[in-house]
Amino acid sequence: MAVVGYARVSTQDQNLAGQLEALKAAGAETIYREKISGVRADRPQLAKLMASLKAGDVVMVTKLDRLGRSTRELLELIERIGQAGAAFRSLGDPLFDTTSSQGRLVATLLAAIAAFERDLIIERTSDGRKRAMAAGKKFGRKPKLSDYQREEAIKRRAEGETLASIAKSYAVDISMISRL
Repeated sequence: MAVVGYARVSTQDQNLAGQLEALKAAGAETIYREKISGVRADRPQLAKLMASLKAGDVVMVTKLDRLGRSTRELLELIERIGQAGAAFRSLGDPLFDTTSSQGRLVATLLAAIAAFERDLIIERTSDGRKRAMAAGKKFGRKPKLSDYQREEAIKRRAEGETLASIAKSYAVDISMISRL
């Protein structure tokens, strides 16, 4: 079992010293550190940390926002840590300590709430889409060619004109004309 720390600051001007001291004092043996915005999905040190996890390890951060910027991202990362057989602990947020039964309960409840919220969003979006379609709203890209232009292009092709010349006259790709 290893205690693995993760420290992150958002800009190059910020300092990791406070986080590093707190993680070392709490027993972190290895500390992955980054100076990168949490908004970015590609955080190489976090990816290395996640890849290095073994069953029984504990991932430790000083505060929750060091690990993830959104609730969804945070819960997904905690779930991935759990799937690796490891636990998660936030020094500044004692409720987020999946080494304890209370911490696991809180993480489970928050994950259930997040899943419920995702389902509600999908449901509302689907209902809105159905109402819009019933009202005659068209989805997707607008066609590059009108119905008249499509018919005309088909006639021109039937008369032997090349795909390239027809496509060029409408300023579209040859593949669009060939699909007609």
